[in-house]
Amino acid sequence: MTSKIEKQNPFKDFSNKFKKIDRVLLVLFSGLILLGIFIPEQAMASLSFMAKALVSLAPFILLSVLMTAYVNATGADNLIAKAFQGNKATMIIFAAFMGVLSPFCSCGVIPLIAALLGMGVPLSAVMAFWLASPLMDPSMMVLTIGALGFEFAIAKLFIAAFIGIMGGFTILALETKGILKNPLREGVGNGGCGSTHIRNPEKVVWKFWGEKPRNQKFLKSAKSNLFFLGKWLALAFFLESLMLAYIPAENIVALVGGGDIFSIALATIAGVPAYLNGYAALPLVAGLMEQGMAPGAGMAFLIGGGVTSIPAAMAVWALARWPVFLSYLALSLIGAFVAGLGFQIYTMM
Repeated sequence: MTSKIEKQNPFKDFSNKFKKIDRVLLVLFSGLILLGIFIPEQAMASLSFMAKALVSLAPFILLSVLMTAYVNATGADNLIAKAFQGNKATMIIFAAFMGVLSPFCSCGVIPLIAALLGMGVPLSAVMAFWLASPLMDPSMMVLTIGALGFEFAIAKLFIAAFIGIMGGFTILALETKGILKNPLREGVGNGGCGSTHIRNPEKVVWKFWGEKPRNQKFLKSAKSNLFFLGKWLALAFFLESLMLAYIPAENIVALVGGGDIFSIALATIAGVPAYLNGYAALPLVAGLMEQGMAPGAGMAFLIGGGVTSIPAAMAVWALARWPVFLSYLALSLIGAFVAGLGFQIYTMM
């Protein structure tokens, strides 16, 4: 009798249905609906911002999704992972310098990171690329020279590589002690148990479309990864649109524009909520430096915000398990603070 009552319990049925609702989409649509009711102009602005940001990232997202689905369907994921085996120290250094040459922002690098980790690439090498990539690329280098000068741009270039290498070797030290195993969350790519280890070898079929099971595997992988990345990046850009509208970055940075340790530390932290993006932040920092902002604080703001802005941190949280997420944040903020302090000392010599 008890079991029948439980089966007919409407509250339990509602609870089970609620658990099936995607929480990310629930937050996103709830936020848009509330904005539409109370601040309709901001709702339209946020939708426009999200659409433009997603469209600009669409080629990278689709490339990553298709690449991941292809290697899953062909069975080539083990071959790709094996290509990253060997001397991990060399891999870390190589990955860091490849990061500063890649055209990815802090959110745009997430699809590629998901693909690499899902294929079994060691976290230490991925982290080196992950930290360095959003900080510098060829076009960013040219714009930084124009906005802040050649000396500042060169310093930022080497700082980006240094932070990547530092982060990679830190993760490597943790990996050797058995820490940070299985970095991906369950259900992300090939995340879960054994995601960073070379899996049992299987036959590689490069022209997989002749086999129905592999076609189904390709479509399933592509759909799940596209949905996962799309919903989290949409929410991240929605929050970024609100930050740009309601958090005055100029005022925040002006409060922490000194050259002492305390100001540089605050500038590092201020980069998290106030950061615009790598390109938009350059004229902001250039203008503040002309008004007397210390170069070390400007560097700390650019580095800290470039990697740890709230949208980027949300994307990392969705992708990685919490120990990896906390390591990512700690390495980013420590690296930004050390970079700002070091650059300030250098400019005073």
